[in-house]
Amino acid sequence: MSSTLKTIDLRSDTVTQPTDAMRAAMMAAPLGDDVFGDDPSVNALQDHVAALLGKEAALYLPTGTQSNLCALMAHCARGDEYIVGQMQHTYRWEAGGAAVLGSIQPQPLNNQSDGTLALADIEAAIKPDDPHFARSRLLCLENTIGGKVLAMDYQRAATALARSRGLSAHLDGARLFNAAVAMGGDPMVNARQIADLYDSVSVCFSKGLGAPVGSALVGSAELIARARRIRKMAGGAMRQAGLLAAAARHALDHHVARLAEDHANARLLAEGLSGLPGVTVVPPDTNIVFVDIDKGRDPQALVNAAAARGVRFTGLYRLRFVTHLDVNRADIERAVHVLRDILSTSKA
Repeated sequence: MSSTLKTIDLRSDTVTQPTDAMRAAMMAAPLGDDVFGDDPSVNALQDHVAALLGKEAALYLPTGTQSNLCALMAHCARGDEYIVGQMQHTYRWEAGGAAVLGSIQPQPLNNQSDGTLALADIEAAIKPDDPHFARSRLLCLENTIGGKVLAMDYQRAATALARSRGLSAHLDGARLFNAAVAMGGDPMVNARQIADLYDSVSVCFSKGLGAPVGSALVGSAELIARARRIRKMAGGAMRQAGLLAAAARHALDHHVARLAEDHANARLLAEGLSGLPGVTVVPPDTNIVFVDIDKGRDPQALVNAAAARGVRFTGLYRLRFVTHLDVNRADIERAVHVLRDILSTSKA
């Protein structure tokens, strides 16, 4: 690969670099000590996110994993249980934190092909109030999940079912704004309508929105007060965190509507890889493209071959490509050329 060619990094939307305008906002941010609660940039971000999503309060945290952990531990006590999908981040990709650190039992259910949990499965998983069972306390959903957008009617039905049985509802909305943009219309209105269905929502700034670090948890003032104590126990309370909060606020102000570009680039990538023998492309809802290859081919060999030609992606069990603000249409067109060549000719 020529040294002059840009590496096209499609491993995740977490690989983005701050824009020049975002860096300027970070350098101009007024700072304080957030552990004492007096960092003005953190406080402004928290107030803004809470108002945006229609909740009483918000808490800024360093990671989405910690944001979800604080939510689960704020909702559930030791010996309680949360209902979750097998393929959801809070269950599969957060190192078992709720069980290890919170003594909260997960009750995993199979996700349907659209990312939902069947309402009948949720109903059947809720335990009776009996000393033999963990206490069912929380339903956890994810939107987007694997890049798929949960339908509003489904979210209404699932959260209504949970509340009818005395459960609260938490949304892992790491890519909430991708879902809100994909719905069409005003994404801020859409995000608020989604959040209204849940008792707590976690949103990530370091994925599609392009900030370097951080997530926020929103909910009632009482729940956020509990989450703040848990954040301290988990080591997530930071000092002059306003530098990072300013980047998150800039992302909210300037990078939400442009997520539509990432979605268009994902569709372009999916269309460009379609039609190859032994290759099945999953049409994307948002900015994540999954590609399944015939059994017997080594996905890691394909990953390595593409990386040698300047295109990076992941391939743990299927090929995964994520578009973001550091990848433009020309990059996608070049990536399609490289990937079609490799997928067509590689014997791996």
